[in-house]
Amino acid sequence: MLFSFASVLLFLVVGFIFLAVTLLLSRLLQAKGTPGKDKYIPYECGEVPEGSAWIRFNIRFYVFALIFIIFDVEIVFLLPWAVVFKKLGSFAFIEGLVFIGILVVGLAYVWKKGDLEWVKSGDLDAMKE
Repeated sequence: MLFSFASVLLFLVVGFIFLAVTLLLSRLLQAKGTPGKDKYIPYECGEVPEGSAWIRFNIRFYVFALIFIIFDVEIVFLLPWAVVFKKLGSFAFIEGLVFIGILVVGLAYVWKKGDLEWVKSGDLDAMKE
């Protein structure tokens, strides 16, 4: 029984050694000196920034990104389903249909709510004022 825990202990020791060596190498290889003025400017795809970086973004960008991440992660769950599809037969097919149905209902809800539109009608009224 003690031998079975030895592999776990060995794994932990190797992990900590790897961590220590990586941190030591990064410390030895890092750039020395004082950072220049370019280090403190915001990065904008290699272009010289114009204006202030402290601007307000429309919340729709974040909502759209979150919706994309949610559906993207959910679609990843279809890969294990596809791997065992033949082995499970009709049960897997029905289970996959239920899962995709839930995703379609979620997409319909987001679409009906109007969160997939960049500009809502209420936003247009606020812009006119």
